[in-house]
Amino acid sequence: MEILGYIASLLIGISLGLIGGGGSILTVPVMVYLFGLNPILATSYSLFVVGSTSLVGAFNNFRKGLVNIKAALLFGASSIVTVFLTRKYLVPAVPQKIATIGGVTISEALLTMVLFAVLMLLASISMIRNKKAVVEEKECRDCLRFNKLMVYGIIIGLVTGFLGAGGGFLLIPALVLLLKLPMKKAIGTSLMIIALNSLIGFTGDLGHFTIDWIFLLKTTVIAISGIFIGGVLNKKVPGDKLKKGFGWFVLVMGIYILVKETLLK
Repeated sequence: MEILGYIASLLIGISLGLIGGGGSILTVPVMVYLFGLNPILATSYSLFVVGSTSLVGAFNNFRKGLVNIKAALLFGASSIVTVFLTRKYLVPAVPQKIATIGGVTISEALLTMVLFAVLMLLASISMIRNKKAVVEEKECRDCLRFNKLMVYGIIIGLVTGFLGAGGGFLLIPALVLLLKLPMKKAIGTSLMIIALNSLIGFTGDLGHFTIDWIFLLKTTVIAISGIFIGGVLNKKVPGDKLKKGFGWFVLVMGIYILVKETLLK
């Protein structure tokens, strides 16, 4: 299973390079089901892997002029603080056994995986629908207002903090619709925000978990190498069709996790 885990890590990076997102949604399931990690520790490792791979992707987009730094900092102002506080204080405060309903014990690990499965279903629907927002190619500078982004940034921060996922499927529509960014620049800016959220969120875990740095760095390097492979394939494979196909795969995985965690235990 460990070999499958490393192959899956490579595919996560390839999907990021091919379609600019989506792959990070699989990081936690890969850590849990293929590497056998506890779901809570898996969300921590996911933050590091997602943050590092997104940072590389953001840098590649920055070199092409496809990252709006001001938007990333304004949008990230509330989300970064929320992610850090969530990982530092809220996640450790959640009891291992939350409640017992009808003889079924709802544990922290079970709740994490069920919520993550729901997140996967939402992300898959976003990828399958694949609607392209129609926006002006000229960026709206007056749209960069802090108060407009505060609440949405907090929501993104909570999702990233609790579940260890980047939340790109939430970020990109917000950047396009709220800030009127062109789609390509929205993707690059989204990767920058995800990188900041995830890596700073990971620092909030330091001291709470014993980190296997050799394993974590090995997995991260494999995922990052996948980004470059995906970037090469991106020139040969139609991204829209691939994104929709990947969306169906994520949908099936989300349903599988729900069934496995709720009905098969």
